[in-house]
Amino acid sequence: MSAEPETVAAPPPPAGPRRGWPALRPLLLRLHFYAGVFVAPFLLVAAFSGLLYAGSFQAERIVYAEQLRVPAGEAELPLTEQIAAARAAHPEGELNAVRPSPESGATTRVLLSGVDGVAADHTLAVFVDPYTGEVRGALEQYGSTGALPLRTWIDKFHRDLHLGETGRLYGELAASWLGVIAVAGLVLWFTRRRSARTVRGTTGRRRVLGVHGTVGAWCAVGLIFLSATGLTWSTYAGQNITELRTSLGQETPVVDAGAAGGGGEHAEHGQGQGQGQGDGGHQHDHGADGATPGGVNLDIVLAAARSQGLTNPVEILPPADAESAYVVRQIQRSWPEKQDAVAVDPSTGAVTDVVRFADFPVLAKLSRWGIDLHTGVLFGLPNQILLAALALSVIVLIVWGYRMWWLRGRGTAFGRPLPRGAWRQVPPAIGVPLLAVTVLVGWFVPLLGISLLAFLVIDIALGALRRHRAGRRATVGADPGRGPVRAVRGGLR
Repeated sequence: MSAEPETVAAPPPPAGPRRGWPALRPLLLRLHFYAGVFVAPFLLVAAFSGLLYAGSFQAERIVYAEQLRVPAGEAELPLTEQIAAARAAHPEGELNAVRPSPESGATTRVLLSGVDGVAADHTLAVFVDPYTGEVRGALEQYGSTGALPLRTWIDKFHRDLHLGETGRLYGELAASWLGVIAVAGLVLWFTRRRSARTVRGTTGRRRVLGVHGTVGAWCAVGLIFLSATGLTWSTYAGQNITELRTSLGQETPVVDAGAAGGGGEHAEHGQGQGQGQGDGGHQHDHGADGATPGGVNLDIVLAAARSQGLTNPVEILPPADAESAYVVRQIQRSWPEKQDAVAVDPSTGAVTDVVRFADFPVLAKLSRWGIDLHTGVLFGLPNQILLAALALSVIVLIVWGYRMWWLRGRGTAFGRPLPRGAWRQVPPAIGVPLLAVTVLVGWFVPLLGISLLAFLVIDIALGALRRHRAGRRATVGADPGRGPVRAVRGGLR
């Protein structure tokens, strides 16, 4: 009798294509992992410098208390006398602006431009006791928030590592990826099984993962906000945002600084709104007491602004030239913000133009609030504490992220990356729109798009290299009697 043929079980049918979230999760995991590994050093520097900046406002008040504060007196001297005292002590340069004492016990700042040894986009701030006229010192000042040397150094460290325009690329790269990593992490965390998100009673890598995910979920909204607002004054994405606002008619209004209300070409001198921009480098032809020859002085100009409801703190900018007007603008960045501005005719003291913050377009207001919240001035100390907490959270998340990577390698080396080819599991109905959105975002945020493309090219190159090596090993180990053995693909998907 012939033997019965051996029955061989049929192989299981191939799994069908994944759909919906199961198809996207591997791709998101890989993106979150690689972005976290390679961008984390940039984020770490940004978080550390941001932590320093959050505390710089309070540190500035302590370090420069001698220049910023004086014993409160009964009555303030006229601005012309205060300016004359400042110019007597510092006759160098030209009068650029004046910031009258904003509150009882605070000094007046007389800002000078064109001073030797002071950067072109900075001014020399001369601090004057408004009650006695005593000059309390002079310090270099930068930006619309009046940053003094300590805060200026920390601000530039946070923005460009003191490397100029080249250094600003680091900040833009970090801001670009921070939002992507936060969104990916948030989605990954909330789509995990509830039992997998539990921290209590866990140990090792699972515990680190649980704490990392929990802290990241709590901080995600704040991190996404920091990413979006940080891009508003970046080099390339910031320019695209500005152009978009302009095309939508949402640019920030500027007061007309023409002496008769028709000098629009000088408007930018009157109402510069850019965060971190210099206070101007205009040269002005004014007397030592802040008066225009043959015209009104700054006391009359300030009184005209007060008549329009401009309360402290304010900054007075002299005319840029003989064709222009004085500009008085509110500079309070804390809530509720004071950003009104007026132009005052230098010959008559009449108000020729008024711009109200209440009339700003929606996007201009949101931009102003967003930047001031990002820099910690919108809500003062609570705002700064929140920023410090977010910065610390980023530092901790990065450390835990690298710790998870190490534990994935079982304590002897960093773990292997997630398997390649996750994008192949995404069905075209999801993949095509996702690709279109990615291209659009990559164009609008160029450093994000370029770095993402670089990740893709490197990933493809590494995959090709691994396949090539696997093929060589298979050829070398082939059985001569059976022909070459096909390389097992394994995880090379």
